[in-house]
Amino acid sequence: MKQLEDSVGVALFTPVGKRLELTEAGRVAYSYADEMFSLAAELGEALKSLPEGRTQSFRVGVADAVPKSLAHRLLAPALHAPEPMRLVCREGKLENLLAELALHRLDCVLSIRPAPTGLNLRTWNHKLGGSGIGLYAPRALKLSAKTFPRCLHGQPLLLPSDDSPVRAQLMDWFESQRVVPRVVAEFDDTALMKTFGRAGTGVFPAPVAIADEIAHAYDARLLGAAGEIHETYYAISTERRVSHPGVRAIIETAPGALGVG
Repeated sequence: MKQLEDSVGVALFTPVGKRLELTEAGRVAYSYADEMFSLAAELGEALKSLPEGRTQSFRVGVADAVPKSLAHRLLAPALHAPEPMRLVCREGKLENLLAELALHRLDCVLSIRPAPTGLNLRTWNHKLGGSGIGLYAPRALKLSAKTFPRCLHGQPLLLPSDDSPVRAQLMDWFESQRVVPRVVAEFDDTALMKTFGRAGTGVFPAPVAIADEIAHAYDARLLGAAGEIHETYYAISTERRVSHPGVRAIIETAPGALGVG
């Protein structure tokens, strides 16, 4: 009792002879405690009454810089978890998705960078793996991999926006190779960037891990890897030890999904 009173900072009981009686603050605390226990019992009964096999929602935020093909690879195993699951995907900027995570409207966020430090939010960055970055040319540009990277000099280039950690690395790599392409457009949405590439607008960067899918979906061939540039993928959650079966499925199967296991 003393520990409880110390924690709330007020006296909850007062001695009356050989017994204790509730103070005014104690009566208020009692009413709240009674309601809490009642709600807890009600919650238990409600959970027990749910039909077996009821589908659980798995709410995932996908940062717009994450390639859609890789997001699919990472998320698909959650649909085959032992527990029935209904996948709900939200797409947007990382900061907005983290705000939704903080409000428990999302179970995790997929991102190409960890949650920024300094946020008033307790998050854990679960590293899933990564892929090297390559440069892809639509057939309309008629560029040859044999002359890569020199063939990029003066060619139209599509880039991810400044939010992408890959953007600055690419520009540094071009400079180190003494290659100066023409930046004609930049995009938050990498799927839109690839769509412009398919139309012949320019060369674009994308993970080497999905080279076959890009060739099929966007009619573009891999010219070569952009040096040692590597893109890393994270599942960001509010739990260090993940309990949600969907998030666990992503983390456990990510190496195979990314072709590194």
